[in-house]
Amino acid sequence: MGLNNKQKQYIEEFSTYLSFEKNYSEHTIKGYISDIISFALWLNSDCLCADLEKLREYLHFIQKFNYKKTTVLRKIASIRSFYKYLYREQLLQNNPAESLIAPKKGKSLPKFLTDDEMEQILDNVPISTPAGFRNKAILELLWATGMRVSELSGLNFGDLELENNEIRVFGKGSKERIVLVSSRAKKYLEQYIQTARPLIIGANGKTPSMYEDSPIFINNTGYRLQTRTIRNAINEIVTRIQLPKHVTPHVFRHSFATRLIEHGADLRVVQELLGHASISNTQIYTHVSAQHLKDVYNTAHPHA
Repeated sequence: MGLNNKQKQYIEEFSTYLSFEKNYSEHTIKGYISDIISFALWLNSDCLCADLEKLREYLHFIQKFNYKKTTVLRKIASIRSFYKYLYREQLLQNNPAESLIAPKKGKSLPKFLTDDEMEQILDNVPISTPAGFRNKAILELLWATGMRVSELSGLNFGDLELENNEIRVFGKGSKERIVLVSSRAKKYLEQYIQTARPLIIGANGKTPSMYEDSPIFINNTGYRLQTRTIRNAINEIVTRIQLPKHVTPHVFRHSFATRLIEHGADLRVVQELLGHASISNTQIYTHVSAQHLKDVYNTAHPHA
């Protein structure tokens, strides 16, 4: 038995809520909605009728699949967010997921690239086409600013203040902040805007506009570039140069933060540049830096 029309409506409206009110990334929304659909199909009844005991029964059910702990945590987060939304919309008198307890997540150190690995990637971006030059500007910008890939995808011309080497971005929860742009990244961005972007012909047969609310990074038909395309571009380069690491746009962000900490940047400054709501989210990079120093010592010192 599939989802009924009412369940489909709840899930569609929940997806809209995640996108426009929570400002979650396309990747996160896709994961949450997939989790809720799986739960609703298992439930096989009106999701408004589920109580805490039913939710716990579902968590017991999914244990048989041996999911990674991170996957289980996401599924719990999806359900809690879904029922919080339903309660907020006054579709429920009580929120059954409010007391749903997630297992503690073991903290793992974020993966990052060395300077040499980063330069190897950046040096191997093909720039013989407008799309290739666009990708070059994107990767330079990710490395220089530490912004999230969803923030970069959402950039409009009105967000640029390149005369001050600044860009305004809108992070999680639509929180606005300013990121700083290196002269090198600024050079590639300006070259893309001036030379490569005008060569892209939109779906209407015209060169895409450059108004304040026009997207900076566009695809081959002139529409806003999606995050998936950026991930694919990185994967292609990493595969071609045979870099033995799994590299995502978020690894660029981790690398940016790690490099700042290693070179003595104040933790509060890094927090502001990354757009972290809490300093505790930024502190993990101090552990990354310390571990890196230990690794270097153990490799280089004869008595290590």
